[in-house]
Amino acid sequence: GKKSGDWLKEEKKKVKDAASSASSAPNKDEKTKKKKSSSSSKSDPNSSSSSASAKKTAGSSGGSGVKNWEKEEAKAAAQKKKAAVVAAVAAAEGAAPGKRRVPKTAVKKNDTADDYMAGFGLPSDDDDDENGKVGEEKTREEEEEERDAEEMKKKEEMMQKKKDRVMDKDARKKAMREAETAARAAAAREAALKDDEFVYDVSYAADKMMVASENTRDIKVADLTVRVAGKVLLDGTSLTIAYGRRYALVGPNGKGKTTLMKMLGARRIPVPENIDVLLVEQEMEGTDRTALRAVVEADAELMELRETQQRLEALVVGDENEHNGDDGKAEELNEVYDRLKEMDSAAAEPRAAKILSGLGFTPEMQTRRTDQFSGGWRMRISLARALFVQPTLLLLDEPTNHLDLRAVLWLEEYLRRWKKTLIVVSHDRDFLNSVVTDVIHLHDLRLDFYRGDFERFHAMLEQRRAAVNKDADKFEKSLKAAKGDKAKKDKAIAAAKLSAADRAAASGAKGGGGGGESGKVPTRWTDYSVSFEFPEPTELPHPLLQLIDVDFAYAGRADFAMTNINLGVDMGTRVAVVGPNGAGKSTLMNLIAGDLKPVNGESRRSHKLRIGRYSQHFVDVLQMDMNAVEYLLSAFPDAGLNAQAMRAKLGRFGLPGVNHLQPIIKLSGGQKARVVFTAISLAQPHILLLDEPTNHLDMESIDALADALVEFEGGVVLISHDARVISQVCEDEARAEVWVVDDGTVKTFDGSFDDYKDQLIAEVIAEQDDE
Repeated sequence: GKKSGDWLKEEKKKVKDAASSASSAPNKDEKTKKKKSSSSSKSDPNSSSSSASAKKTAGSSGGSGVKNWEKEEAKAAAQKKKAAVVAAVAAAEGAAPGKRRVPKTAVKKNDTADDYMAGFGLPSDDDDDENGKVGEEKTREEEEEERDAEEMKKKEEMMQKKKDRVMDKDARKKAMREAETAARAAAAREAALKDDEFVYDVSYAADKMMVASENTRDIKVADLTVRVAGKVLLDGTSLTIAYGRRYALVGPNGKGKTTLMKMLGARRIPVPENIDVLLVEQEMEGTDRTALRAVVEADAELMELRETQQRLEALVVGDENEHNGDDGKAEELNEVYDRLKEMDSAAAEPRAAKILSGLGFTPEMQTRRTDQFSGGWRMRISLARALFVQPTLLLLDEPTNHLDLRAVLWLEEYLRRWKKTLIVVSHDRDFLNSVVTDVIHLHDLRLDFYRGDFERFHAMLEQRRAAVNKDADKFEKSLKAAKGDKAKKDKAIAAAKLSAADRAAASGAKGGGGGGESGKVPTRWTDYSVSFEFPEPTELPHPLLQLIDVDFAYAGRADFAMTNINLGVDMGTRVAVVGPNGAGKSTLMNLIAGDLKPVNGESRRSHKLRIGRYSQHFVDVLQMDMNAVEYLLSAFPDAGLNAQAMRAKLGRFGLPGVNHLQPIIKLSGGQKARVVFTAISLAQPHILLLDEPTNHLDMESIDALADALVEFEGGVVLISHDARVISQVCEDEARAEVWVVDDGTVKTFDGSFDDYKDQLIAEVIAEQDDE
């Protein structure tokens, strides 16, 4: 018998020959294969040995002429061998882990019907070693490439994870910052919505206080320091108010002017007891009293004397009826009569009526209940009450805000004749120039005093600014020259303080600014500036807007109607709308804007027209529970601005950064106005409709607004009580018009705005001269 290794090779060779034969002629008959094989054997000299070898091999496997039982036995032995081979192959395939497995040989069943090894994968023999090595080498290269690719993938995954961690960290930081900002804003909103407390910390030099007496009517406070909720408003300054002088208190918004007025009104700053003080800062509460009655009843002493008069007269009459004369009651009644005569009680109602008339109240309005008036009109009633009482010290905070132009001119003339002490806060330069005799400038935590009207103050202020900045430059140069030499540095500081003290003394002697800078080293002037700007509008065909034969009336109101309105507004138009309050100026603005529809006539406008509006009651359109940034981002999502850019825009319109995240409800009137002007700018309007836009603005902002309106290339329609702003906007008489709204009509005034103003002044002076 043959060795098992030789036998295994021969069996594998059979399988290979069968596979080769099947691949060379798969569709030919087996007999044809045998014939071709036989003929090739004859022609090939080497075929005889091959054939003999094959026969020998065949004879050794089975042999010809073996008996049937031998065949059966041989067959059983072959099956055993087959099983052994299968086991060997399975062992070879499963053994030696890590070695390359040889794929099974693909052989068709019909080609290997007699081959019991068909379908089994066998180990490669010596002839396959070279091909196997090549395959193994290729596989190793592939494995190395796969390992390299796997390592590269792992590195990339690690790098991505690091990036993700960094990005996640940045995102977490950003989210934390946003959450902190939102929390701060929410906390500020919650804190701001709480009621403010009247928390003032006031200190002053008590040993330098003026000794109070019955004749003391001046106020003098030295070394005055004021803090509000920890914020310093005044620091070591002095306050001197002389009886009979009329003072303007000026300075940027938010620096403490209104706070100082409130403290004087509440006597938180020492005021002699014999000085009666009255502060007018808000409208009176509406009641069932008439306007005239409300003004007269403001004089508490007069009301008390009249009640005493009625009570005593009833008692005296009763005693006379009972023939029990009481000389004491009669004497007291006579004293009451004398005091009432001294107070000119009989003229109280006529005097109150004249004050109300000057402030714009018609005879019918004077008899109307106060709870039927708007807030603006009730503010006028509060002002009338103060003028009627005539306190020793009258404090007026923005008294012109709710007045029309004629009422402002009337108040100017009335206060020019004021005989007692007056302190007024106002943004109206023309008003201050007409009324005041002195100016108190709140600047850099101190109060500086100037003699003269506002224009003289402004000129002196410019000179002082230049001098202060020059001294500051000189002082800075002297410090640099010292170069670390302490003795020289101390000498330079001492010289600067002495120079400042001399200058303060000389300035005070001349009636200029003083107080507060004596004994201090010079520092550069802290300037406050603000700049308004409205974007250049896109071109639109003329006319932009027209009202043609328009009539208007409110439903259910027979007392008001406007008829036969014909007007137009184009690019470059400048219009001043004037007339008494209640005549229909704001109604006309609403008709132009399209908020009201005519009952007759036609309103035409370009379909691409954009209108920017500012109203006296602009607070009604603001979201009070939102801060300014949130409001503008929600109102103008297409502006393409993020929160930071929106804050920058608010800053350009003069809203301090500390107010950007405060709820709008807690902003001052001037701060709310800046939010509205920022919104107007974002709307990119072609026409501006402005109804009292200077209300609540400081002088610097009013100047900036006037400059912006002059530069604006679109149309401007303006209602204002500030004559100076109107004069600036309507300076170009070629394109300026004055529309007078009165008695239900809108008429164009024949002349310039200055001509119209001069006409009103002449009427007011004649009216008060008659009184």
